[in-house]
Amino acid sequence: MSTGIKNGKHHTFNIYKAILFFLFITAPTISSSASGIINEKGRIIVIDAGHGGKDSGAHGSMSREKDITLAIALKTGEYIQHNIKNVTVVYTRKDDSTVDLRDRPKIANKANADLFISIHANWADSKNVMGAETYVMGYKKEQANLEVAMTENSVMLLEDDYSTKYEGFDPKSSESYIMFSLTQKVFQDQSTDLATKIQKQFRERVNRNDRDVKQAGFWVLYNTKMPSVLVETGFITNPAEEKYLNSKEGQDYLASSIFRACREYLSEIDSKSGISGEKNHDSDLKSDTLTLNSQSGEISFMVQVTNSASRTEIKPENFKGLNEITEINVEDRFKYAAGSFTDYSDAVSYRKKIEAFYPDAFVIAVKDNKILPLQQALEQKRKTQKDY
Repeated sequence: MSTGIKNGKHHTFNIYKAILFFLFITAPTISSSASGIINEKGRIIVIDAGHGGKDSGAHGSMSREKDITLAIALKTGEYIQHNIKNVTVVYTRKDDSTVDLRDRPKIANKANADLFISIHANWADSKNVMGAETYVMGYKKEQANLEVAMTENSVMLLEDDYSTKYEGFDPKSSESYIMFSLTQKVFQDQSTDLATKIQKQFRERVNRNDRDVKQAGFWVLYNTKMPSVLVETGFITNPAEEKYLNSKEGQDYLASSIFRACREYLSEIDSKSGISGEKNHDSDLKSDTLTLNSQSGEISFMVQVTNSASRTEIKPENFKGLNEITEINVEDRFKYAAGSFTDYSDAVSYRKKIEAFYPDAFVIAVKDNKILPLQQALEQKRKTQKDY
């Protein structure tokens, strides 16, 4: 008996050690087009319908979680695709198919997604519990949060050789969840922002009981390389809520709420980068003066990393080791941008490289010592290339 315990502790130690090593070697390169930067194919949002196939998820008196999540996920994607410009929706599943838990974040990472949204329905012992809550990746000791994470993570037990696939992680052991406290929190602020917007929509637009934004260790969020949330749309074990979750009206309202939250989130990112769905006119532009000269008539792309009310001495130790920092004076503010690129795609690639250090960084366009709205700069670039 004692030998078994000793081996178990040694195995657990090796898991944590391996995780720390993984974080060490990947920390500088954790990336995506995460905070809403538009890549050449536009933004990409991955919608994950929880469970599916042989994994039915939670059961109510008349329905299964996997059917509810698929219906809401497809409606959410449809709303996003039809109402937000330059967005491609990718689904982890579009039918009643089985998708391994570890493959869901892989789909988002491979797609280089901007956002990952996993949709679920909740379960409780009491039929009186009701309401919606949205989770972000994190480690909290609250028992209720842990139980929700354990329930959702337990689907890995249905997979063949799950212990090897998930590096010895035991979804039923509270000790296994300590590993999530070691993960980087690169996208936690952005994920929390999106989660807060989703809960606001649930509360104010569709009158759902607001159970707030929470943190817990969900495997499906653990390896994503972009802002990610897990939405518990309601309790399938509550008779009234189960009826709502299965109704066309309820599914429409919930999907619409998630879509609206995404649109608001991306709109705020757009405003930082000067992107607009409307055409901008030069007379409406506000000029910013640069301390570094740019080539006359040429558009260059930089990555703004920070701004301050006071001037910061430009040296690597003040900018997390980055070189080639440009100071941009805007009235009484000092903005600091890294790099200078002729091609927008190169600036996006550079942003990805530094995203682990500056997750809120975004690309700006500069021409004749003035900052242009990014969308206008891209259009001018395309026109110039076409004429050439």
